Amino acid sequence: MRTPCFVPLATKGAVKGLEPRDVAALGYEMVLSNTFHLFLAPGPELVDEFGGIGRFMRWPGPVITDSGGFQVFSMGHGTVADEIKGRRAQGERTGAILEIAEDGVRFRSYLDGRERFLGPETSMQVQAALHSDIALVFDECTPFNVSRDYTARSTERTHRWLTRCLDWHAQHGPRDQAVYGIVQGGVHEDLRRESAATVADSACDGIAVGGSLGQHKEQMYEVVAWTTAELERGAPARPRHLLGIGDIEDLITGVELGIDTFDCAIPTRLGRHGVALVPAPERRWRLDLVKAPSRHDSRPIQEGCPCPACSAGFSRAYLHHLLRAGELTALRLVSLHNLSYVARVMSDLRSAVVSGVLKQTAAALRAGAPPGESAPPTSCTG
Repeated sequence: MRTPCFVPLATKGAVKGLEPRDVAALGYEMVLSNTFHLFLAPGPELVDEFGGIGRFMRWPGPVITDSGGFQVFSMGHGTVADEIKGRRAQGERTGAILEIAEDGVRFRSYLDGRERFLGPETSMQVQAALHSDIALVFDECTPFNVSRDYTARSTERTHRWLTRCLDWHAQHGPRDQAVYGIVQGGVHEDLRRESAATVADSACDGIAVGGSLGQHKEQMYEVVAWTTAELERGAPARPRHLLGIGDIEDLITGVELGIDTFDCAIPTRLGRHGVALVPAPERRWRLDLVKAPSRHDSRPIQEGCPCPACSAGFSRAYLHHLLRAGELTALRLVSLHNLSYVARVMSDLRSAVVSGVLKQTAAALRAGAPPGESAPPTSCTG
């Protein structure tokens, strides 16, 4: 794996609207699938029958599987944005938690209403059947709007679940499957640092940063900085993954803070809503192609972009028309563009790390330099 890198979501066994070869052609080397959703459908037994999730979906590279812990959080509280803004969970997140106990979580499936159970050993067993290359340990994704005492107790339980996951995997897990621990602790510095130290002291192969990272970006960056500082002391050689983060500014800052890999639904979710990623930091790198200004715009989404949408010459006006008409082709094209944009941002950041110019490249990207043009000029002396 070339890092730092972004990992697209193939939550239920597909990157929404795209084929595996589309994603690979953009330069991606790994995707992330979700244990919770695949546990419910089609079931780990069927995936195992086909040789694992990679072979099942015809993905040629490695696969990382989330443990299902985040979905436990989502069923009870919605997404982080839902919880912070006081919105009720909707759609797939309306499955009900029946009990969170030491053994694991009993919940009612959002698919058929049946009572199901997922715990540390169950999660690892499912991930073994999925044959993922990296399995994440089962954790409780601590909500934002809870007390410090609740967060502390939840984090301690996550640490106990870490031990149980590692013990199960040592006895029964595939030898070629790596296991990542997950740092929790909410927005409390002492709990975050303690959790990072605990995970670093374990036998896990890599470390993910999860849970509620705060109410705003500055708080999130602070939480990630505490965590990576502790990991630099306790596990400097192990890879670090930041769960669920994918805004352009967050990727840039995350790399600066020492994160190796990221996953998030943002690039393809924006694409399915007709929003393209462009070098426009004043608009959070977003261009809404559904809105009226694109109706007569003959330009591609981004001049010089090598993605299938831009390189083929599709105009903003054409994409605007397709989006307004509800044509699926537009969702596919904008999703491809967005993933291409993120891949090229990460490529710039990788090159900057190697060349020792990360600070300058990050500043250029933040200022609106298109990916591929963010590297500082080199000079020759003689």
